[in-house]
Amino acid sequence: MKKKDVLNLIRSHVEQNDVAFRNAAYVIADDFKANGDMVLSDYINALMSDANAFVPQSYMEQLEFVEPVMVDRKPLFLPNSIHEDIVGLLNALNYNSGIHKILFHGSPGTGKTETAKNLARILKRDLYIVKFSLLIDSKLGQTQKNIVELFDELANMRQPQDVIILFDEIDAIALDRTNSRDIREMGRVTSTILKSLDELNDKVILIATTNLFSCFDRALVRRFDAVIDFDRYEMEDILEIAERICGDYLAREPKLGRNMRLLRKIVNKMSTPLSPAELENAIKVAIGFSNKENKFEYLQKLFNRIVSVESKDYAAMKEMGFTLRDIEILTGDSKSKVGRELK
Repeated sequence: MKKKDVLNLIRSHVEQNDVAFRNAAYVIADDFKANGDMVLSDYINALMSDANAFVPQSYMEQLEFVEPVMVDRKPLFLPNSIHEDIVGLLNALNYNSGIHKILFHGSPGTGKTETAKNLARILKRDLYIVKFSLLIDSKLGQTQKNIVELFDELANMRQPQDVIILFDEIDAIALDRTNSRDIREMGRVTSTILKSLDELNDKVILIATTNLFSCFDRALVRRFDAVIDFDRYEMEDILEIAERICGDYLAREPKLGRNMRLLRKIVNKMSTPLSPAELENAIKVAIGFSNKENKFEYLQKLFNRIVSVESKDYAAMKEMGFTLRDIEILTGDSKSKVGRELK
């Protein structure tokens, strides 16, 4: 077990950060599993499972335009700047401070939807997502009527304090009314949403997400009590997240080797910036498709996936700052061969 894992566990407990505490506990459980101590690993997982399990307390009437979302224990990796905002938001929601309409905006894959799921899990609320496929109708005026009906149903719920409603990618129905390219119908739809948000029961937590914040109606932005920007990932954040993601997947593959120094080098040389979600998928695929008898093949696959270099171009790799040992790992060629070619 690494010292930093224990420190992360203690720090998250002191800070009362439930998400970070659970993530740290699962990392420690995976470490025990990797070292053959299945009993202790299973015990930790059982404790966390018991702590996480709850029976939804709300009786959610059959609503036409929403459907339940399964909330799992997937680790959430966020940079400190966003993490601090989410902790502040949790405190506000826990203390019923009047904040209940929240907007998350940022590029795809930055963690907006997963954050909403984690908030539902921590607050022990049922999460329901709005089904835009049913809400939006081609008939003139019908979309507005559907929105009014949806908010009427939300207003009449018997236990609204047990629910979070998620408008994922709300820009589908709420573009700028002043944009000349936007049809009048969608402008009227946005106006209907504005009025509905003003009248929303303050016991219902509503979270909306958007990838098109620059096109968002400013009046609609003002209707939200809190607006959180998810486009605040610096390169150091990406590197740290890559290391945590890779460590999480490697904990399940004890035959594979760890070389976080080289992992960071590879990620730092990405030819095209990847979102955290895209980076996680690239790491997961590299590990999943690697030969488990070759403990560093996953690094080769990741390098080939995200760094644009001709196959075994030793000179280009050296120019990027990779050492002879790094090149040996990434190409499968011996250091002596690499050295001769470079000379």
